[in-house]
Amino acid sequence: MTTKLKPAHLRKRTSIGSRRNPEAEAAVLAAARELISEKGYAGFSVDEVARRAGAGKTTIYRWYPTKADLFIAIYTTERSTFVPVPDTGNLVEELVQYTTSLWRFWASHPAGAALRGLIAEAQGTADALSALRDRFLPDRTADVRRMLTHAVARGELRPEEVDDKVALWVGFSWFKLLIGELHQEDTIHSVMMQIAGISSHPQP
Repeated sequence: MTTKLKPAHLRKRTSIGSRRNPEAEAAVLAAARELISEKGYAGFSVDEVARRAGAGKTTIYRWYPTKADLFIAIYTTERSTFVPVPDTGNLVEELVQYTTSLWRFWASHPAGAALRGLIAEAQGTADALSALRDRFLPDRTADVRRMLTHAVARGELRPEEVDDKVALWVGFSWFKLLIGELHQEDTIHSVMMQIAGISSHPQP
């Protein structure tokens, strides 16, 4: 007597003890990416991701405690693919190139609209706020912080300026994201010069 197996996409995937099953995790992230593309952040749910991935909700919640954490995981992967980190030795050039790439990613990828949804949800729920503040921002500002730290090493900035300049960069970029002005790339250069502490007007 032979046992008939279900098709691979219908079989329940399980974790390997305390370790993550790579096949199961890949299926979860693929389902989450697909769902974000179809329904945005508002229509995004762990229940639907679990159904599409053939994974248990308990397993997903163990890996990603909130829907915000699951979104952050797929956002991080996608952003790393589409947004290169420049290393030119010139702070303004690096900030302009990086910010331009990021804005184009936000404008063309479902993750951009979904990030707006996460920011909005963070204004009303503690879990989303914690995920945004404590888990999203530190990792997603690391590239800009690294550029600024390298500028400190070159003597272009003071170490105590870095945190404020990261906050200015985030504020400017998120402002443009939230009001739908990511197409205004011509504003990037002058603001990056201000963040770098360089005057855009010639000195007399």
